Amino acid sequence: MAGEREAQGAILAGGLLTLSRSLYMAANHKKFLIFFDFDETIINENSDNSVVRAAPGQKLPAWLRDTYREGHYNEYMGRVLSYMGDQGVREEGLRTIIEKIPVSPGVPSIFSLLRAHHDLFEVVLISDSNMYVIETWLQAAGLRQLFRCILTNPASFDARGYLVLKPYHTHACQRCPANMCKQKIVSEYLRQRQEERAGRPFDKLFYVGDGANDFCPSVIFGPADTVFPRHDYPMHKLIKEMQQSQPGSFKATVVPWQSGEVIATYLKTFLDR
Repeated sequence: MAGEREAQGAILAGGLLTLSRSLYMAANHKKFLIFFDFDETIINENSDNSVVRAAPGQKLPAWLRDTYREGHYNEYMGRVLSYMGDQGVREEGLRTIIEKIPVSPGVPSIFSLLRAHHDLFEVVLISDSNMYVIETWLQAAGLRQLFRCILTNPASFDARGYLVLKPYHTHACQRCPANMCKQKIVSEYLRQRQEERAGRPFDKLFYVGDGANDFCPSVIFGPADTVFPRHDYPMHKLIKEMQQSQPGSFKATVVPWQSGEVIATYLKTFLDR
């Protein structure tokens, strides 16, 4: 009897090991990698502005607004969140605001397509927002499981109930804010994933964004890749400037979007080829 139980346990363990190996292999054999920004890309607002609606009077005092320094927005938002904590704003108040932030037009259609082809796409979120805001919004929208990982600024509640924001990393890039260079993050992620995939790169990269900090990683994408800048937002304008001033230097295919339907249609057409 004991021998039977041991044999059954061995079979079960072997089955779980096989299943685990299969899931690992599946995760590391996806053909395409798509990056998404969060603010004004997935959601139709800047989440830092959104959370201010939880402050008394839904606004910040002038003395606090005046402490902002160019390139140090993460630092500034840390002070904003500390002020809001001093005013009695706690997680419940922030969560209520965050869960109501609207999704950008047409973006749900992209996620529907990616869900339908989850065996082909690895999906990553890269944002200068923060982990609490993004996790809260994605969970409320039922989208968290779609993303392999979220690369963003750490944020958590301390013993007082204050949301404390920290920088993602340090870097030497001159065009990015002090706390985050998305080009550095993307480069490191691609290198790490190629090692984990036994040296095999992704067949094609995609990037969906809107801001100037989304332009920085897009310049390292190659001719086989596609970037989706939100139409007439800073990322799109910077790409156009580069194309005009340095013809041929921007390598990736550029597909501007006003609605996520444009991206979903492009991806569907690409998959149907």
